[in-house]
Amino acid sequence: MKELIETIVKPLVDFPDEVTVQVTEEDNRIIYLLSVNKSDIGKVIGKQGRVAKAIRTIVYSAGSLQQKKLIVEIGK
Repeated sequence: MKELIETIVKPLVDFPDEVTVQVTEEDNRIIYLLSVNKSDIGKVIGKQGRVAKAIRTIVYSAGSLQQKKLIVEIGK
């Protein structure tokens, strides 16, 4: 899943080398913290959050077979 997020986000940003995804696994959920360069946050979120919502939809669909809830957070 981490590779999927990186594959989606890297073409969208100006600094693809600074794209990182940290994974935190808890009892009933997995949290993916997406970090990008400060100047690329707007590109990843998109107008009215549309790009972020699309990324989350793809990740949730790809992970729908898992028994844990998936959460994608975007930070800098």
